[in-house]
Amino acid sequence: MLELLALYSTYQWVLIILAALCIGMGKGGLKGVDGLGVIIMAIAFGTKLSTGIVLPLLCMGDIAAVKFYNRHAQWRHFWKLVPWIVIGILAGVYFGKDMNEALFRKIMVFTVIITVVIVLWMEIKTSFHIPESKAFSASTGLVAGFTTMIGNMAGAFANLYFLAMRVPKNDFIGTTAWLFLCMNLFKLPFQLFVWKNIDWRSFATDLVVAPVLALGFWIGIIIVRNIKEGHYRRLVLLLTLAGAIAILLRK
Repeated sequence: MLELLALYSTYQWVLIILAALCIGMGKGGLKGVDGLGVIIMAIAFGTKLSTGIVLPLLCMGDIAAVKFYNRHAQWRHFWKLVPWIVIGILAGVYFGKDMNEALFRKIMVFTVIITVVIVLWMEIKTSFHIPESKAFSASTGLVAGFTTMIGNMAGAFANLYFLAMRVPKNDFIGTTAWLFLCMNLFKLPFQLFVWKNIDWRSFATDLVVAPVLALGFWIGIIIVRNIKEGHYRRLVLLLTLAGAIAILLRK
């Protein structure tokens, strides 16, 4: 334990604990907060290196989310996205290892902000037609798959997709629980054997902060239970936008 604690500075440990709490809250249903957790971890270790610590935490949270929200899953939306996410992940494995992180962040933030503006407009214009086209789900899946492999940032695009589709709160959480569990388990071998970002130190770190993840998950459940549907949608949009701005400001 002492050897593990000595691996990181006090500053890094504070960020790891805060990130685990945020990821747990996001997996508990407070969508958008988990994205902030991923960003906090990237501040501590860099985007690509941090994925080795973050991914097992995400998998733990996903398992808990599936167990808790399983009955709310909407499989129609799940199967629309999964094939495209797989293609996006494979593209991320091939192109992402040597990608310029600064350029990647700028492109992703620009895409998120534009999408947030569109979804906000759809919220105001309630008569706006829900985008049911295959092109919309395909493009969302590809971007989500690519960004999740590069920096575990698929959450922003998945959140905006389900908000655009006007999926009810619990169905939103239940469907994304299964979606992210499958996505993150699919990524695991690539992180282990291709990028080699996960080792005994990163996994031991995850085990140390697992109780913090569990605490965050419980907090997320409590908060979501007490948020009305309309307020929940606006909060997710706000948190997703905050995450995009945090990415842009991160050096």
